[in-house]
Formats: sequence, structure tokens, C-alpha cells
Amino acid sequence: MTTARDAILRSVRIGLKRGALDDNQRAVLDARVPRHTRPAFDEDLVERFIRKFESRAGTVVRVSSRDEVPAAVEAYRAGLKLPARAAIGAALKDLAWPSAWSVSHGPATVDETMAVTAAVAGVAETGSLMLCGGPDSPTTHNFVPDDHVVVLDAGQIVRHFEDAWTVLRARPQGLPRATNFVSGPSRTADVEQTIQLGAHGPRRVHIVLIGG
Repeated sequence: MTTARDAILRSVRIGLKRGALDDNQRAVLDARVPRHTRPAFDEDLVERFIRKFESRAGTVVRVSSRDEVPAAVEAYRAGLKLPARAAIGAALKDLAWPSAWSVSHGPATVDETMAVTAAVAGVAETGSLMLCGGPDSPTTHNFVPDDHVVVLDAGQIVRHFEDAWTVLRARPQGLPRATNFVSGPSRTADVEQTIQLGAHGPRRVHIVLIGG
């Protein structure tokens, strides 16, 4: 299906009187991407990612395989005594979620208390998650429910922010309409300089980390 972005780029190419770039032309343009100074660290990428994420009130549980994700999410839900329901990104709908749950795969509404999302990447430099909006992962999942559970494979953890953008640009489905970096629960200190969690988004962000 043709998107508005495709139509705009096609118009630009017509105006420039050229077709789509071939691999060699792409390589030349990619080589022009600025190489910013990046923090050096010798720490294991997975361990650093977990340490940085947990330093901002995020939580992480590790599982061995993707099939263990539903049980890990159920343990999290039961531990907080949340309702047996969740908005789950369609990218995760193939997993065996508890039959007693009420599950939706569309955008999260104000009635949802928990959302479960698949991450595109994790950034070890800062302990941040890269989340992309789209039909398989509505952006509302990232901000509306009080509890946000994110599924991340250890192999998706990259060293620096710039590496995450490289991952994004290489996606077969192209660039998403919205990309968010999340480094823990929403917070503010606007009121009397006291940290409050959940001010503009989730009160809790929990990662189910696969492998590593």
C-alpha cells in the first residue's frame, strides 16, 4: 500500500529527475553521517543496560526464552494485584497469554492498567528503550496505562544512541511515524522539587529481558 511518505519521496525524485538510490549511492550517503564523540565504556552491554535502567526506578526480570514472557508478565501483574487484563502489542499476540486475561491489541484506553510492548532496541549507554509506534505497537501503550511492561531481547541491546538509529533505519518496514526513548517511569519535580512518578506516563516500567 502506498503511504503519504512514499508519495512525497516519489515527487521529490521526479523533481530531481532520478530514480531510487542504488546500494552504492546509499553507501556514499551513509558515509556522510557525522561521527559524534561517544562515551567509552568496557562494561558488558547487557549488565550496563540493566544497571542504568534500574538506576531510574525501572525494574528488570530475565527469562531464557520468548515462550517464558507470558509467565513473567503474569508474575509481575499478580505481584502488584493488577486486574487480569492488558493491552498487548500485536507483535506479541502469538504468545500464549493467560486464558483468564482480557486482552486487547489496539490502542490503550484510559481503562487499561497495563500495557505490554515489544521494544525495537535497548541502549546500553543510558539504559534507554527505543519504542516505535505502529499497528503492532500503538504509541498509547507507552504512556496511558500506569504499568508498562516492555519485552526486549538481549541481542537488541546496542552500545550508543547512534547505533539505535542505525537499527531503526534498517527496519524492513521503514521508519515509523513515532519513535520514543524511554528510560524509566514518568517523573516530575515541578511540585516543591519533590520527585513524583507517573506524572505524564507510567508509574512503573518493567522489562522482561530475554536471553543474554
